[in-house]
Amino acid sequence: MFAAPHFHDDEAARRLLEEVRWPSERSCPHCGTVGRSYATKRTQKCGATVYRCGEPECRKDFSVTTNSVMESSHIPLHKWLQGFYLMASSKKGVSAHQLHRTLKITYKAAWFMAHRIREAMRADGTFGPLGGEGQIVEADETYYGHRDDKRLGKTTIRGKRGLAGKRPIIALVERGGSVRSFYAAVADKEAVTKIVAENVARESYLYTDESRLYGDADQLFAEHATVKHSAGEYVRYEGERTIHTNTVENVFSVFKRGMRGVYQHCAEKHLHRYLSEFDFRYNHRSALGVEDEARTLAAIAGAPGKRLTYRRPD
Repeated sequence: MFAAPHFHDDEAARRLLEEVRWPSERSCPHCGTVGRSYATKRTQKCGATVYRCGEPECRKDFSVTTNSVMESSHIPLHKWLQGFYLMASSKKGVSAHQLHRTLKITYKAAWFMAHRIREAMRADGTFGPLGGEGQIVEADETYYGHRDDKRLGKTTIRGKRGLAGKRPIIALVERGGSVRSFYAAVADKEAVTKIVAENVARESYLYTDESRLYGDADQLFAEHATVKHSAGEYVRYEGERTIHTNTVENVFSVFKRGMRGVYQHCAEKHLHRYLSEFDFRYNHRSALGVEDEARTLAAIAGAPGKRLTYRRPD
């Protein structure tokens, strides 16, 4: 699996990372100047070459890890690439303990690496709405885990049936396309309508279950059709259209299998990062022609411009 040189040699890993980040000419992360930097004799502990900007008003040092999720890391670059590959190629994710054992780094380093890779997988917000004219978008909500009771100031009765005290997740899936998942502090009609309206094109066909959370969708989209799960209806055929929410429910199935079988525990404050991870793999899946290597490179390409530190400034 790790036969390629960049998985066990820092110099090869550095070259690959620089090719992904600077496909044409090297640019300074500090001032943006292109093609005016030069290599110094210094090398960072992770194995990255240190460059110096040649712009007189800048003259700052940088490397391929500067202003990225890998900045200030002492983990060797080839192990970073192994971590990216493992998390991008495993359908239900890889636990920090597995990274710790495979990469032979401390558990603390593996845990933090995993969160930084998830940050690299996070969509940057420049995408347009899902769907479009003649396109179908499925919407649904699910509930996973228990809320932070102390923060909410109430008690969750564990072991009881029902949704009280659980974490609501809303997902929108374009059939044959991408998914977007959201952790909502409160999953009421107002919050769900806002998420759907901001992320789905008005010309789309929106398919949901009979939940009252989507009651205003009739006025927002070209068509809003529902399936009535409570009556045992899961698929309905209307001419050439197949009305169901099976696609989004399959997305939830993979997410829950991964969270319960691989990660097992997730703090509420980190839930949005795990959603980004599962969304990324779905949006770069084999059915769209994206295999493990391309998926890994896509995750690496998302690393620049994002930072995640142990302690955030006040």
